[in-house]
Amino acid sequence: MNMRAAVLVAPRTFEIQEAQAPDPGPNQVRVRLEGCGICGSNLSPWEGRPWFNYPFAAGAPGHEGWGEIEAVGSGVTDFQLGERVAFLSSNAFAEYDVADFRAVVRLPPSLEKKPAPAEALGCAFNVIRRSAIKPGDQVAVVGIGFLGALITALAARAGAEVIAIARRSFALGLAQHYGATHLVTMDDHWRIIEEVKKLTSGRGCDCVIEAAGQQWPLDLAAELTRERGRLVVAGYHQDGPRQVNMQLWNWRGLDVINAHERETSVYVQGMQEAIDAMASGALNPSLLYTHSFPLERIAEGFAALEQRPGNFLKGLITL
Repeated sequence: MNMRAAVLVAPRTFEIQEAQAPDPGPNQVRVRLEGCGICGSNLSPWEGRPWFNYPFAAGAPGHEGWGEIEAVGSGVTDFQLGERVAFLSSNAFAEYDVADFRAVVRLPPSLEKKPAPAEALGCAFNVIRRSAIKPGDQVAVVGIGFLGALITALAARAGAEVIAIARRSFALGLAQHYGATHLVTMDDHWRIIEEVKKLTSGRGCDCVIEAAGQQWPLDLAAELTRERGRLVVAGYHQDGPRQVNMQLWNWRGLDVINAHERETSVYVQGMQEAIDAMASGALNPSLLYTHSFPLERIAEGFAALEQRPGNFLKGLITL
């Protein structure tokens, strides 16, 4: 059986090609894709780096897919044909992809016809778990994009007093919608530090979550963290080495947490928590899906991710 798939044949160049649809192996399911989110980590393959080889596999590097189970391999008894699911994979910019059944979560009927990039949503839940936020904590979120907005919502739900720091007024308004108590424009390094000091009685924040993936926000996040506070790195740093102010980290006795997960079971736990929160109405991420593109226009979606025009937060590829 053949399928349509986006193939990244060179930096900044996608082709829509006909490819062989993957067959599910033992313990795998094949999913007929409804859509796949474009992740910030996809930027490096799109822009090109010396360590990448082109062309990429058909459908790569899409990993935020959801759709309907169309076939199951041997050993799969927990899932049935026709069930809507979200899943972990690596080739989801295509009509079909396969996944190990242990990396699949069901989508309840209440989410019918709704986008469900659960891998991306689950990342925010995993960040919050690692951040160990308690009611009453003063928490700064540095960088309000898709991930930062979700983290703001979850930190506020956990009972924190959230300080949202972002460049765009649109993003700050969104952070306020999702529960931020204070809004700080991300412009001047020292002005921001002084403003946050005033908001925290000079102490700094109990927890600062860096969600931008760039050098300056990382530097700023460390400055905003109080003595013995928690500096959480949630941003994906992919454009080269980073420098850190180790003297500051040492002097303040910071707990520095890399909140990126790699174990499938942890990923799936976060995905399930995200799906449950959406199903119960505790979380509504619909405002964060700002742009949608059919598979044939995937290059436009990647260009939007890179340039972030207007109110861009999250692009979805639909099939």
